[in-house]
Amino acid sequence: MKTVTVYPAQSFQFQSSAIAPDKSISHRSAMFAMLAEGKTVIKNFLRGEDTMNSLRIVEKLGAKVEDDGKIITIESDGIMEPDAVLDCGNSGTGMRLFCGLLASADGHFVLSGDAYLNRRPMKRVTGPLRDIGAQLDGRNNGDMAPLSIRGGSLKAFDYSSRIASAQVKSAMILAALNADAPCSYREPELSRDHTERMLKGMGAGIEVDGLTTTIQPMKELLSPLDIRVPADPSSAFFFAVAAAIVPGATAVLEGVTLNPTRIEAFKALQRMGADMTYDLTDDKYEPIGNITIKHAPLKAITIEDNISWLIDELPALSIAMACAEGTSVIKNAEELRVKESDRISTVVENLRHCAIEVDEFEDGYAVTGGELMPAVVESHGDHRIAMSFIIAGLRCGMKVEDIDCINTSFPNFFELLESITKVER
Repeated sequence: MKTVTVYPAQSFQFQSSAIAPDKSISHRSAMFAMLAEGKTVIKNFLRGEDTMNSLRIVEKLGAKVEDDGKIITIESDGIMEPDAVLDCGNSGTGMRLFCGLLASADGHFVLSGDAYLNRRPMKRVTGPLRDIGAQLDGRNNGDMAPLSIRGGSLKAFDYSSRIASAQVKSAMILAALNADAPCSYREPELSRDHTERMLKGMGAGIEVDGLTTTIQPMKELLSPLDIRVPADPSSAFFFAVAAAIVPGATAVLEGVTLNPTRIEAFKALQRMGADMTYDLTDDKYEPIGNITIKHAPLKAITIEDNISWLIDELPALSIAMACAEGTSVIKNAEELRVKESDRISTVVENLRHCAIEVDEFEDGYAVTGGELMPAVVESHGDHRIAMSFIIAGLRCGMKVEDIDCINTSFPNFFELLESITKVER
């Protein structure tokens, strides 16, 4: 189990166009190629363990994949039944979206992952898919992988979800594309919308009216993507927090998606007092641009709305809260408990190790800002917990254990970090 020691940073000026490409869009670019006629072209694909596993799964499903190290091309004649288990590694996004993609494809498919992923609950996706007629099973009555899918044509559905989850919504949309009539999906609040944007850009009949998405069955294969994956705002946000908590620091994050459902954490950090500006440079499949963050004194805030828009960034935002004046509160974030770790418990536990006062709730926690103290913290195999507390180390010094998981989403994280401060691995 690898560990890292991070030393406090002095004032820095950080500018990068090398932030990890967006994980969510990389996953979807590979998967959606299976729905297209012709050659899908993907530039700046995230070469992390999770997304490369999705690419390998697409290949096992019959696609021809070529990769010259810079550009990936994918050609598919449709989804073929594989002769082996499909390994999702550590990726909940990969497993949940493949459930939707394969639920209406002819054949038998088995999805599995690493020890961490196979302990994570999957019923939030398998339950709705079963409700609309998908033949899907797994351990603990379909709640845990390995998951077995007997794909086939599905009946049209009109489904209301009790949770706002881009993963659940995406799985249901993918299943609906091969249903026998138009389908509709409603959610309690708008979750991230990459799937809708990308599939609509490929020619799918998808319409969004408020919180309802209507999906027309595919009459023919879609047009292939020709996409440059933007920088991942969830990855970029670690360096936004770094600039926000280190006096005199500035960070310029280039080529980031500015999709409103993806930059809510930046808006929250801005509300806390960080000096932030946005510059739009492109808007084909996604709005893309640069974000500049400058240090300023931070103040406490309460976060209880649009939780699905910043769920992945809450661990890093908690580090900013620990450096802010006053008590910040996070509510309505129960989904944190079913991520790569129980992120409510892991954030609370590790902040307490750093001498920060934290109160834990079932759906969130309250962080009273103070002086972060050096500590030894455990990532619990969760890449976002690992990186969040490494960033905390820029303020006070930190030792973080079990850091291999960072490769799942941000392979060059340490390369960028070492331009800011001293790191020992």
